[in-house]
Amino acid sequence: MEKIIVAFENERTAQRVKELLEACGAASCLVCRTADQVRRTIHKLRIPAVVCGWKLGDQTAEMLFDDLPASCAMLVLAPKNRLELMGNDDIFRLCAPASRGDLAASVRMLLQIGRRLERYGRPGRSGEEQELIDQAKALLIERRGMTEEQAHYYLQKKSMDSGAKLVQTARLILDGGELE
Repeated sequence: MEKIIVAFENERTAQRVKELLEACGAASCLVCRTADQVRRTIHKLRIPAVVCGWKLGDQTAEMLFDDLPASCAMLVLAPKNRLELMGNDDIFRLCAPASRGDLAASVRMLLQIGRRLERYGRPGRSGEEQELIDQAKALLIERRGMTEEQAHYYLQKKSMDSGAKLVQTARLILDGGELE
């Protein structure tokens, strides 16, 4: 069985997902509780996939995804209202609660995608796009007194509400159009 990371803020949830996936033979699981633990584990071991909740102890799943190697796929298991806030189309989503069969099938598919990503990688943001997003966050932090996580969440929420990409929303904020 291939190894994956199961990362949830709640230890009991993480253990339940791990037990379910291992019992049905979908994957062998390593449990993490924070995004930092996931990053350290992925850099030590060659892990093709992460199954996690919408938010970990120290960061959102979407922020973590940006730090993962291009060869790693992610499945977020969360309530529908949380999944709708996510703007990155490269992250796979499964509404919670999910059936055992749906979760196992999703993880098997995720592992196949992880193997393909290992060969081809996934497209990422350009340095210029990431710089725009970082500048918009800095502006929100400065003008609204937000934390970095709050600024990122604000960008995500505005992007989802308008149907725009994160970088487009960042550009709008920098141009002064979204700072009510």
